[in-house]
Amino acid sequence: MKIKGITDVFFDLDHTLWDFDKNSALTFEKIFEINNINISTNDFLAHYMPINLNYWKLFREEKIEKEALRFGRLNDAFLAVNLKVEENLIYKLSDDYIMHLSSFNHLFENTFEILDYLSLNYNLHIITNGFDEVQKKKLNNSNINKYFKTVTNSEMVGVKKPNPKIFNFALEFANTKVEQSIMIGDSYEADILGAKNIGMEVVFFDINKIVLDTNVKQIDNLIQLKKYL
Repeated sequence: MKIKGITDVFFDLDHTLWDFDKNSALTFEKIFEINNINISTNDFLAHYMPINLNYWKLFREEKIEKEALRFGRLNDAFLAVNLKVEENLIYKLSDDYIMHLSSFNHLFENTFEILDYLSLNYNLHIITNGFDEVQKKKLNNSNINKYFKTVTNSEMVGVKKPNPKIFNFALEFANTKVEQSIMIGDSYEADILGAKNIGMEVVFFDINKIVLDTNVKQIDNLIQLKKYL
């Protein structure tokens, strides 16, 4: 059933439009080769991915700073695979990762199709917890920046989703109202609960089909947004 009264559609970026896992894996392959790190990327990622998620949770909860996230997730992953890597090399890998990440720009299936479709009738926006300099490159290099009227990131606001301040900032920045807006994202905690808590409509991009809440509208392919918008 179509949702009535919506004028503004807010998207998360990583894991919702921009295929973070695929692009990140390609980035690690590249920086391991550059720095002569002899390791199976698949083995490394099997440990790194849950570690990275936990660091992002700590970062989202304001318990660690950006630099602690960037260093700690790599250091912990190398320890987990029993590979000794010097501290200065971890810092270099961290910088290389950020530098090369936006050179890979795989998007989720039907990203362009749904953005073309929605842009005919709605104002489109981004709300992201990602780092400002990296997110801008991702949007530009993947050729989707043109679709979005505003991009709100956590560094602009000083807080991260699900903090209500970032959603309220984004609404004001977009010159719209909560009752006219909808949030689409992959993080149930950050995107869905965060937006619901200020009264926004939400759609959970549940690509892994985990169905966390049967009361929330859910999709597992972006083209399914046509059911609601």
